[in-house]
Order: sequence, then C-alpha cells, then structure tokens
Amino acid sequence: MRKLLALAILLSIVVLPAAAQRAIHPDSTVTTKHQVTIKGQRVPYTAITGTQPVWDENGKTIAGLFYTYYERSDVKDRSTRPLVISFNGGPGSASVWMHIAYTGPRLLNIDDEGYPVQPYGFRENPESILDVADIVFVNPVNTGYSRMAEGVDKDKLKEKFFGVQADVKYLAEWINTFVTRKSRWASPKYLIGESYGTTRVAGLAHELQNSQWMYLNGVILVSPTELGIERNGPVDAALRLPYFAATAWYHQKLPQDLQQKDLTDLLPEVEEFTINELIPAIARGGFLEEAHKKQIAAKMARYAGISEQSILQHNLDVPPSFFWKELLRDQGYTVGRLDSRYKGLDSQEAGVRPDFNAELTSWLHSFTPAINMYLRDELKYKTDVKYNMFGPVHPWNSNNNNTGENLRQAMAQNPYLHVLFQAGYYDGATDYFNAKYSMWQLDPSGRLKDRLSYKGYRSGHMMYLRKEDLVKANEDIREFIRISTPKKGQPAMY
Repeated sequence: MRKLLALAILLSIVVLPAAAQRAIHPDSTVTTKHQVTIKGQRVPYTAITGTQPVWDENGKTIAGLFYTYYERSDVKDRSTRPLVISFNGGPGSASVWMHIAYTGPRLLNIDDEGYPVQPYGFRENPESILDVADIVFVNPVNTGYSRMAEGVDKDKLKEKFFGVQADVKYLAEWINTFVTRKSRWASPKYLIGESYGTTRVAGLAHELQNSQWMYLNGVILVSPTELGIERNGPVDAALRLPYFAATAWYHQKLPQDLQQKDLTDLLPEVEEFTINELIPAIARGGFLEEAHKKQIAAKMARYAGISEQSILQHNLDVPPSFFWKELLRDQGYTVGRLDSRYKGLDSQEAGVRPDFNAELTSWLHSFTPAINMYLRDELKYKTDVKYNMFGPVHPWNSNNNNTGENLRQAMAQNPYLHVLFQAGYYDGATDYFNAKYSMWQLDPSGRLKDRLSYKGYRSGHMMYLRKEDLVKANEDIREFIRISTPKKGQPAMY
C-alpha cells in the first residue's frame, strides 16, 4: 500500500504541516495519477492541484490562487492538444460547479435531474472533455482555497482583486505564468466561464491578447451575463417572457393548445411575439391604448401562465421575483431562480418574492460534501482552510464593464477566435433569450456571426446537472473545439 501511495502521489512542494494548516502556501502542488473511461475509452491522466502566486508590480507575492489541472498522460505532443481554462462566476464563486459536474473527470453523486442523493460522493464522469482537451479549473481570490498572502494589508489590496477590470488584469497575468510553467504556449487555448465567469472570460480574451500577447481559439460562455451590453427599459422588461413561457410549460401551466407543443416548437412563437409586439408595446408606456394594452397582457398571460390581471398591475413589466412566487402560488410552491424546475416552500403563500432560492440550496446540499471529499481523499490536497463555495469579494467594482465589446474586439483582431453560447431554458437569472440577445448585439455589423454559435438545453443555470444535457453540452464543446481548431498551416487572416 505504501509503495502504491508513493507512486500515486508526487509532491513538488509539500503542503504545510498540521500546525500551519489554517494558512495556504501560495506556491504548492500535489500530483496524483488516475484513469477515467470517457465514451468507452480508457483515458489516463495526471491531476495537479495546488496554488500559484499572484505578484504585485514589485514582484511581491500578494495572493495564491488554488487550481486543479488535468493533463491526459498518454499524449506525446501537446503542441496540438487544446488547453481549456475554466472559471465559475459569482463573482465570489469557486470553480467547483463545472469542475465536478460538467467537464472534469469526476462527477458528483446526483440523480439524473440534478437533485442530491445520499451517500454523498463522486464517481467517474463518462462525458468529460478530458479525452480531447486538458483542463485547468481556477479559483479567483477568496474562492475555493485561494487567499491573499499572509502579512499583506488585505483591505488595501481589495481594489487589486475585486472588480470587473481588476479581476481580468490579475487573472491574465496568472494565466500567462501558468501557461509558461506548464509549457503550453504552443497549444490551442480556450476559456470557459459560467455566469459571472462569462463576464470574466469575455474580458480576459481581450486582455490576454493585448497585455499578454496570448491568442485564443475559443471562448465558451455558459449561462452568460449581460456582458455590459445595455438593455434597459422596454427591452429589459420584454426579454424575460420566453423564459417565463419555458417555465410555465415545464410546470404545465399553459393553455392546452400550447402545452401539447414541444418546448422547442413553442419558444420561437413566444420569441417572435416578444420582438415584434411586446417591445414596441412597452415602449409606448402610459400612452399605449388601453384596448391594445389589454390585448398584449392577455397574450402575455397565455404564454407566461400567470393571470392577465397581475400582468396589467405591473404595466406589462413583470419582475422575475414576482413570477417565481406567483406561478405556483395556487399549489403552495415557489420556483427556483437559477433553475425553475426546482420548487420551494415559503412560510406563507402571500408575498411578491420567494423566501429562498430553492435550487441553490439543493446544489449546495450535494456539491459541498463532494468537493471537500474529492480534494482531500482522491487528489490528496490536505488543509484545514475552509473551501469557500462562495467567498467574500464585496464590494465589487462593476464600473467600466465593456466585456462584450472587449470580446468583439478580440474576435475582430483574431480570425481564429470563435465563441459558443450555452444556456438553459429554465434559468431565470441569466435567461436563455437574454443570452441570444447578447449574441445578436455582440457584433452589430454581422461580420463575425459565422464564428458565433448558440446552444440551448432543457434545464437551468447549470444545464449539465441534468444527465441528458450533460451529454449534449459536452458533445457541443467537443464539436466547438473541432471546428475552431484550424488545419495545420492555415493562416489567421481575413
């Protein structure tokens, strides 16, 4: 047993002894060897988990970022082997979600729809993209085990980490160091981000090109935010309706003629109404003719599964929080914000918003035990520092969020760069139709649209929690990598 353990665990820098386990060394690694069966093929791989420093402009270590890097071990030439750099969102969220539920080689124990099961734990992920790409999961400062360095003035350093622009700047530097240390400059490179992570990777695509001179092949936006693309007023109010319709369809709250349609047959009809009728109607505000207003409200009620009266009481601008409370009010349930398939129980049926996010509570229920067990027991990274599923990163400076425009510029400057949008129909926080809108508005010229693609899934914010969508979404990433990898010798030119 000791010999096997010695072969499996290679310590580049030994993690601190027990007496000092409440602090994370900013530069440490633990290496283990594993195998996973993906699509029926046995894939051997090396897992390196540890920390890599963040330095200030004077070369002083100011933080250590915790990461887990998976490298397929039977690959001899990595110059053509894609590297995927993965971030989650928040801001303030660890990389745990996509790490052990989407693209990584291990999958947490949940049922086929994503609900917690006991005993807690993890198993092989037969859908992981590790067969076609190496992956590193990165935790920004104060997420996971990432922390500011001991002895620094943490209050003064917050502005270096906690903001749209600061986040992108220091992470680009960190990626440069990581790629250099792992000898991956020749590899095709991809960024994947979920939720706020899409803001992060959209900004990073531009920052990496312009400050680190590192050019990407692809950016994958999972449940994307607004990316700094404006949509105030009538557009903001109207774009929610297709999501309302998807949720109402799932909970069987639509009229029979709509309910009997398949979801993907229904939604284009709702989208057309939203663009062609609802936005112009809301744009007229208080001067919209009363008869027309009632006509619009009636059609909205038909699609949203809530009453015409409640829609009129909101002047056609129904807040998502009210919808989550209202849709199943007659059954005594609320629906989840990030995934409206999930139901919640409030203290009373009255009110205008749910007491809690039913889906997030469910996810924390299953993810938290699994990641703590996995890192310690399988990857052998032992520490008494708390793994922050969500860490303190506020106040977050959201000024100058031009990440959508940054991404457009990166695409324009780099003919190799492709972008994939992935969104779940039941996500009410970063809804699927807003994701489509962002894609439409990303490049008003339309000159880049052949490198922009969109995929929708029958689940929520973390679409991969549903087994059927885990399979589909990972296949979509594989195909995206295939089409965005140029043929040998193909020049990056227009």
